[in-house]
Amino acid sequence: MTALRGGYSTQTRAASGMLLSLLLAFMCAAETPEEKGLAIATESTLRDTGWGDYETTATMVLRNRQGDESTRELRIRYLEQEDDGDKSLVVFDRPSDIKGTALLTHTHKAEADDQWLYLPALKRVKRISSSNKSGPFVGSEFAYEDLSSQEVEKHTYKHLRDEALDGLPCFVIERVPVDPDSGYTRQIVWIDQGEYRIQKVDFYDRKDALLKTLSVKGYQLYLDKYWRAGELNMINHQTGKSTQMLWTNTLFRKGFTSRDFDQSSLASVK
Repeated sequence: MTALRGGYSTQTRAASGMLLSLLLAFMCAAETPEEKGLAIATESTLRDTGWGDYETTATMVLRNRQGDESTRELRIRYLEQEDDGDKSLVVFDRPSDIKGTALLTHTHKAEADDQWLYLPALKRVKRISSSNKSGPFVGSEFAYEDLSSQEVEKHTYKHLRDEALDGLPCFVIERVPVDPDSGYTRQIVWIDQGEYRIQKVDFYDRKDALLKTLSVKGYQLYLDKYWRAGELNMINHQTGKSTQMLWTNTLFRKGFTSRDFDQSSLASVK
């Protein structure tokens, strides 16, 4: 009886395993492009959750159509929020004519982001209105809205295809901004299938023409879990201009609090 019971159990497990495999196959086949796109974006976000806060320094290189360059040095602080979008603070250190300029961003999941720009020459804080967030940030090819954390709720999604980018297998998804004031009609995003990191983004303007391409390179792993890029390259296809961001000295768990991201302290930030 023991042997018979054992044989019956094995057959049952095999049948159950086959049934589960068929069910999973059906579920995968039934998944819509929209559902798959959302699942990919959600997984990418979940893998980068729990870091708390960090600070990094960067060199920004602006190039015009002729190849002439100007360089800026800046610091960026980030604070993760459990129930809302992240907070960030960008502070310029060089050159002298832009030193002290600071951008504070409070990203939100379900409503428009809040952004404030401190201009030391005028000694005042300027609020960035929703209608101006598609404008260039201090003359770079990055728009104000590009500097907000890309919360899942800020877009709708669609999986387009799988393809290799520079030999790296990627998901290619389309994300459409929910915000009617966005400067983009849609974005095509390449996310690698191994670590779910953004590798490339094509931005389409309000006329649905290709405007910019962001290429992300030099990822490094921090705290054995969190990937951060070492280089961002934003190319404007319509003007021929580009902006390169080179990141160095990234340090996590600095102990930042919400007070470090208060608009009233913008003028005195160091």
